[in-house]
Formats: sequence, C-alpha cells, structure tokens
Amino acid sequence: MVSPVRRLRRISLPLALTAMAAGCIGVWLVGAVLAAEKKDAPEPAPVVEASKPALSPVTILRPGVPRVATGRLLSNGDPETLACGTCHAARTPDTLKATEVELDEFHQGLKFNHGGRTCLSCHNADDYDSLRLADGRAIGFPNVMELCAQCHGTQHRDYVHGAHGGMTGHWDLTRGPRTRNNCTTCHDPHAPAYPLVHPVFKPTDTQSRASHKP
Repeated sequence: MVSPVRRLRRISLPLALTAMAAGCIGVWLVGAVLAAEKKDAPEPAPVVEASKPALSPVTILRPGVPRVATGRLLSNGDPETLACGTCHAARTPDTLKATEVELDEFHQGLKFNHGGRTCLSCHNADDYDSLRLADGRAIGFPNVMELCAQCHGTQHRDYVHGAHGGMTGHWDLTRGPRTRNNCTTCHDPHAPAYPLVHPVFKPTDTQSRASHKP
C-alpha cells in the first residue's frame, strides 16, 4: 500500500514541473510581445539644440607708431615726418625729465601733466619707437592700453565691462559689429585729465516745474 506522503509526492512533482514550464512560457511570451512593440514603435526624434545667432566682431581702434613733423615737404608735396628713434638714437636718454620746460630742443610745445610721471616712465629709452611697461618689457604703440591699465585699473575694469570708453555700432552683436576706442583715442597720453567745463544750460528741475503749472 502506498503511503499518503508518497502519493502526495507523486502528484506534486508533475504539478510543479508543469507550473515551472508554464511560467517559462509566460516569461517568453511577455518578452516576445515587448520586443515586437519596441520594434514597431517609431524611433524618437533626435534632440536638436537651437543654434545660437552668430556674433559680429568687436574692433578696438589701435594707434600707429607716432612720427614727428619736420616742417618740410617731400618731393611729392606730402609733409616730411621722422620716426622718434631717428633723433633719440643720437641723444642720451634722461630718465628724470618730467615737464615740458625741461625739453631743450624738441617738443617744447608739449603739454605734460600725467601724475608726476617722467617721459621714460612710459617711453622705451632703448627704442623710442616703442613703449615700456613697468617691468621693463617693451610693447608696441598699438598695445598702449596694456600700458595704461597698469596704473588705471579701475578705468580698465570698467572698459572691459563696457561702462568706460566710447564706441560706435551695436550693443547687441547679433545685430551688427561694434567699434571701440582705445585710451588715447579720447585721452591725451601726456595730459590725460579732461579740463573742467561749465554746463551751457542750467539743470532743469522737472518736478518743480510740474508743481508750478498755472
């Protein structure tokens, strides 16, 4: 006689195997359905970033190498000019000259008032056709703003942010280019301070005028 336990085992084992097989078939069917849905689903549209508008260039005006007029004319009628180094190469540099009254031969009409600086604080004694930074490095006249920024840091900071220095053109560079001045476009490098002026018209108090209407 078969015991109840053995009979239960004989019945449970086939049922368990059947359940396992059904489970595997179910998982396979679900995977097949998902794969079919994924295959039939449309591909997602690629994400396209909005292109930024192109910015127009910013041009900073740069001075050329100065030349001194001799007062004579060339054969074609143009004024004759000389490079600074033409004369200064034959003269011993004087590092102490700081006023126009000390100039004994040239530049007597020069107005010089630049914070107590001497001529050679900015001009290069080894090459008068270039400028000299505080650390002794020579730079060309077109890079004069690098020289000015050494002492005038606040103004240079404001210039970088657009709050100092004149310009023409567009604030919005997507609409067009911009041209900016350099320091010496507006300031005399030998006497950079603007003279004090009086306003042509008295300031108008608009609030006062509004309160006294007839």
